[in-house]
Amino acid sequence: MQQPFTYKRLLQYFLQGLLILAPIAITFWTIAAVFGFIDGILPNLIHSIVPRIMEDAQGNIKRIPGVGFVLVISLVLLVGYVSSSYIFTKIVEVFDGVLEKTPGIKFVYSTLKDFFEAFAGEKKKFTNNVLANVDDNDVWRIGFITQDDMREFGFKDYVAVYIPMAYSVAGNLYIIPKSRVKPITNISAAQSMKFAVSGGVTQVIEPLGKDVFTHTK
Repeated sequence: MQQPFTYKRLLQYFLQGLLILAPIAITFWTIAAVFGFIDGILPNLIHSIVPRIMEDAQGNIKRIPGVGFVLVISLVLLVGYVSSSYIFTKIVEVFDGVLEKTPGIKFVYSTLKDFFEAFAGEKKKFTNNVLANVDDNDVWRIGFITQDDMREFGFKDYVAVYIPMAYSVAGNLYIIPKSRVKPITNISAAQSMKFAVSGGVTQVIEPLGKDVFTHTK
């Protein structure tokens, strides 16, 4: 016998639909926002230099959807491709040295450079995934060792551990004793980050039935 229609069932249908549509909508919205931002870099840059060339009869910036995106991505790929050449490397080193020594600019530049290098390239920092006992109790947090020697700060046998926040791009940095840090050996750093940022709801594949987090002192 079919159950009578109630507001409770209506709410259930709404939540089920929201559960299906929300991740899809947010994903496409994010992709569209990133596409629009990148696609607008080139027209906005040209307009700031030569306004009349990029304006239509109404004074709006002329845009050909997709062209700016393709050109910007192509430029990034080109820079990445030629970055291994000796001449290009030397040019970048000179330019890098100038920015690193320029008052005011060096703080912003060095901070952004270290931030991007932490996620990509040969100097990636978030690769050493660990369990960190930050509060000196039996509660452990998923984190990543970013510096394994803190003697410059006056701490011997201490490490710097970055703890990501759930559902956020932010996180906190803690300086704690090495004895309160245990390596995660059964899952990758990327899986650990995904698990932490998702608030623990993401399923972590357990290899051969072993415990997800295996740690040793």
